[in-house]
Amino acid sequence: MTTMRHCCIIGGTGFIGSHLVKQLLERNRRLTVIGRNPHPSRTLPPGVDYLAGDYGDSYFLKGVLQGVDEVVSLAYSTVPKSSFEDPVHDILSNLPASVKLFEIAADLAIEKLVFVSSGGTVYGKAQALPIAEEHPTNPISAYGITKLATEKYAQMFHELKELPVMCVRPANAYGEGQKPFTGQGFIATAIAAILERQEVVLFGETGTIRDYIHVTDVASGVVAVLEHGNPGHCYNIGSGIGRSNRDILDALVPLANAAGLDVKTTTLSSRRFDVPANVLDCQKLRQMTGWKTSVSFDVGIRDAWDWFLHFYNNKTL
Repeated sequence: MTTMRHCCIIGGTGFIGSHLVKQLLERNRRLTVIGRNPHPSRTLPPGVDYLAGDYGDSYFLKGVLQGVDEVVSLAYSTVPKSSFEDPVHDILSNLPASVKLFEIAADLAIEKLVFVSSGGTVYGKAQALPIAEEHPTNPISAYGITKLATEKYAQMFHELKELPVMCVRPANAYGEGQKPFTGQGFIATAIAAILERQEVVLFGETGTIRDYIHVTDVASGVVAVLEHGNPGHCYNIGSGIGRSNRDILDALVPLANAAGLDVKTTTLSSRRFDVPANVLDCQKLRQMTGWKTSVSFDVGIRDAWDWFLHFYNNKTL
């Protein structure tokens, strides 16, 4: 009889984490989710254990990880905008807890650990597109620097203490359930602004070019790495297609018009901490695991629009 694997998801009530929980349940995992809030910020499926606590607390973390086979760490308390405004807070609120996690996991019988990094920020300005994992990592934002530093600590524990850790670098996730106006997630914020009859802000005439990937495909990429990835390696998770902020708005115009809404924009100067373009090459992940995207952009953005429209109409968002 196959033993059910026990997976601990740190930050499992977040946007990506909530989708990851659903997919891991479908793959017959026992799941424990760690969050900082006394109660889950999103409803968890039946059978998922939720523990409230600070994963930077050694005593708490050691207790939680006893008997756990796998760990996925998604917790992160800042976004690029807030990290730019307070880079010291970005370091102190994220890096120590992650290093403590690696330290404790290395002393336990953890079989796989996946750290969710950032494909949109760790590379910095692209020398060529799409960006493969071997591209130089020269982040220009505090957010990207801290993510990269965390990766480096993960690699150190892998080399020195044989921690079976892998890093994933997702592109820009979007989809149902994403919170708007957080400083991260252009599609969710654009849709919410349109529904609230606000202007959508572009930084630069066409905004930045990003690799937008549906959140279910990000989650399936994390699962693929967890099950088939090689410890000590980093893996991009993206669509391989770049779209500007203006392209996103062009896709939303017919959806908005069908709902009797207009798309209004205001253009501000480009922000220095935004790289102009970021598109990920995901051949390594595909070749290693067979993973591929399953949600096309046209389907994904319509589903996201319909989800937001439903919840705004019902005033439950």
